[in-house]
Amino acid sequence: MRRTCLNLHCTPGSAFTEPSGFRVAARTSLYEREEPTMANLSQVAQDERTARMALSMIVEPDDAVTGRLLGEVGAVEVLRLAERDDGVPGLGTVDARVWRAQFERPDAQTHSQRIVEAQRMGIGVLIPGDQDWPSALDDLGDRRPYVLWTRGASSFLARPLREFVTITGARAATSYGEHVAGELASDLANAERIVVSGGAYGIEGAAHRAALASGGDTIAVMANGVDRPYPMGHRELLERVADLGLMVSEVPPGAVPTRHRFLARARLMAALSAATVVVEAGVRSGSMAVARRAHELGRAVGAVPGPVTSATSVGPHRLLAEGHARVVARASDLLDPDGRNLRHGTRESLKRDVVESRKPESTTSPQL
Repeated sequence: MRRTCLNLHCTPGSAFTEPSGFRVAARTSLYEREEPTMANLSQVAQDERTARMALSMIVEPDDAVTGRLLGEVGAVEVLRLAERDDGVPGLGTVDARVWRAQFERPDAQTHSQRIVEAQRMGIGVLIPGDQDWPSALDDLGDRRPYVLWTRGASSFLARPLREFVTITGARAATSYGEHVAGELASDLANAERIVVSGGAYGIEGAAHRAALASGGDTIAVMANGVDRPYPMGHRELLERVADLGLMVSEVPPGAVPTRHRFLARARLMAALSAATVVVEAGVRSGSMAVARRAHELGRAVGAVPGPVTSATSVGPHRLLAEGHARVVARASDLLDPDGRNLRHGTRESLKRDVVESRKPESTTSPQL
């Protein structure tokens, strides 16, 4: 059996530097046959950062079991648990077997080479505890990303939550929707807010373009590797975002977008910002998932009303009817008179606000 040990190090929040103490050891016996290197995961990843990078290459994002174990024992121990046959904390025998099965994927043995390749491309890595790690993502609890892969100004992520606004909406947007999205993004950029979006066609592309045209800051949250701009038709736009703003993803370089990864990304787009605005969306669109996750997290949610004859108005109108969003027609609807974002908080704090508002002596209603 062939064994490989790598020690990789990088400065927190930055692109990889040349590994310190980098070594490769290999041993092959005539009596040992070549087989997958599953047993060597904990040897390859001997520190928290490298272990989290490896996990992101093996385990799909938004896995609550892996997230819980990361919080309890750390990434290095998680890999050791995956290698062993004994119990996994909090899991029964069958559930532990199911959890371990994802570490047996055939491509798991290539993760060390992928880490080295990411280093060569100058891709940055952030893990919890780094200076630029966005603490807002900690609100996701066990569903917090294992790691963030970045291209661009990762320092954006260290700015206060109130400075982030997510704009999302339909890919098949109308000219009305793209106009409104562009106006919102431009005005928010001029108000020194960071425009967060997903880089897709339609509303999200319009938001990125307007923010960049206004000289503002923008972040593209991807459902694929930051080395593979998607969709391809937005390659030039996303490269500009990486050059002037930030591209960020929880999946590793080389990863392709999948339905699950798009759904998982919704929680990141929601958690990163103090407010989320849906400009146009179908009732079952991914943009609605972002809005609902934002509402669950106690973030402010806005919806832009549109013509009742338009299918892309159904989503925003549904959010308004359910009381999950307030009407947004211009950027000033997202800012209070002092130029700050609408109030946000956790679900617990919002519940306290509602209780306070229902007291007899109260004459005000809570804001989102």
